[in-house]
Amino acid sequence: MSAIPTQNPHRLRYALLLAPVVIFLVVFFVVPLGQVLLLSVSDPTWSLEHYRYLFSDGFFIGVLATTFLTALGVTLTCLLVGYPLAYAVVQIGGGFARSALVLVGLSLWVSFLVRTYAWMVILGNRGPIVRLFEFLGLEHGELLFTRFSSTLGMVHALLPLMVMTLYSVMRKIDPAYVRAARGLGATGWAAFRTVFLPLSAPAIVNGCTLVFITCLGFYVMPVLLGGPSEQMLAGLIGQQIEELLNFGEAAAMSVVLLAASLAVYAAYNRVFGLDRLWGEQQ
Repeated sequence: MSAIPTQNPHRLRYALLLAPVVIFLVVFFVVPLGQVLLLSVSDPTWSLEHYRYLFSDGFFIGVLATTFLTALGVTLTCLLVGYPLAYAVVQIGGGFARSALVLVGLSLWVSFLVRTYAWMVILGNRGPIVRLFEFLGLEHGELLFTRFSSTLGMVHALLPLMVMTLYSVMRKIDPAYVRAARGLGATGWAAFRTVFLPLSAPAIVNGCTLVFITCLGFYVMPVLLGGPSEQMLAGLIGQQIEELLNFGEAAAMSVVLLAASLAVYAAYNRVFGLDRLWGEQQ
């Protein structure tokens, strides 16, 4: 007698477990996203006028360029600061590594708004840095409401993400590889450059991708720490909604921002594969 196919009971169980998550994502992510997309082409009438206007507006193109350049600068700064820190934590190890990771992660436990106001106090005209410059008799320009202040705040916010991403891969690199290179006559720098650095390259790409995409949508810090000339796209969207009540144009800007983020993901997937981004490929 031929076997009668039966449905795997585990599949139904897994489907029931996933149902709340799927419903949540559909209600609070897919539906609002669809509404934003529809609003961008239907307010006040059905057309692509908002998109035509945006890509013919020099101011919007400038803000878009500023957003990408700022995200790139923040990403590179996080990498230059985070890589040596993560490398030192891995090499020293032990209790120091645990303490260092706790200190790095402490900022993640504080809201962005609190950290932003802290930087406003530190960089303000009566803040400790300005007072130190005045005490030393040094000339100083405006520190707050500049590209420097907004970049500094975003680096402080995103540095833990870069460090944690780098550390998670670096700690899995077998030290025997570097010792073998040293045993074959390579100097410490040569062993690092030819062995450790290539093995940590996936972490570099992952960290840069996550930081860059996150930075594209930053709102609070660029608005409160940056000046008008450093306005980023998320702040411009908020301005269109709160001050001008131009919901259709704001929706079109949101779609452009989403498309930019998806383009970065698509480029990453094309070159490296998204499975590596989530650590599923060694």
